[in-house]
Amino acid sequence: MPRFSANISMMFCEYVFLDRFSAARDAGFEAVEFLFPYDYTPDEIGRAVSQTGLAISVFNFFPGNWQAGERGMAAIPGREAEFQATVKRALPYAREVGAKCLHMMAGLALPDAKTEAVYLDNIRYAGDTLAEAGLDLLIEPINSRSMPGYFLSTVAQAIDLINQVSHPNVRLQFDIFHHQIMQGDVVCSLSDCIGQIGHIQIAGVPDRHEPDTGELNYVEIFRHIDCIGYNGWVGCEYVPRNGTVEGLSWLESVR
Repeated sequence: MPRFSANISMMFCEYVFLDRFSAARDAGFEAVEFLFPYDYTPDEIGRAVSQTGLAISVFNFFPGNWQAGERGMAAIPGREAEFQATVKRALPYAREVGAKCLHMMAGLALPDAKTEAVYLDNIRYAGDTLAEAGLDLLIEPINSRSMPGYFLSTVAQAIDLINQVSHPNVRLQFDIFHHQIMQGDVVCSLSDCIGQIGHIQIAGVPDRHEPDTGELNYVEIFRHIDCIGYNGWVGCEYVPRNGTVEGLSWLESVR
């Protein structure tokens, strides 16, 4: 079975953020991921990681004003300098925690030629910058129901952009929850994209709870992930129904 990483921006919210690292370790996880570390210093995040021995599977560049509804800026014309600053801002955190890849959020923007050109330029900039630091860049389609107006919404669109950039450090973050809502056919899509996948995330569909809920047979999906040779982390990016630890029986059942 795959190696699972707990997303501690959604899981273990019974604890304050810096205590979620040890809570995830105590629950049996060997890696965690999170959305944004920027409310804390790199030293504070690094200390939480070193004290637990956890790996960090991924985290995001700063997204702009999240509370005001911003969801990244990489595809928004006129914000190129601000985006470049977010890439540089993330690097000290990546160094402190030993992250191997970072995710850039595209933002809310119409998918026209102008926004696509800006997005491609920003992918190239971020890909080059992360490559110098030995890191991979991830882009992730987010379904249009959960995040209406998000620039990047399908795996097909993401693969086309990755092919246009043709950068060895730019890869796909394949979120099964988002893909199932937009397209379905998860198993075949994973097979088709495996050469470009840098990270996989999971959640039950349609309610984004534990993966043993909803319409997908994750036991078979996990077997398929093994069969196609994916050996990276699988991020558990879901909202627990009734407490994080109480909902982890699914994890014990697939180990």
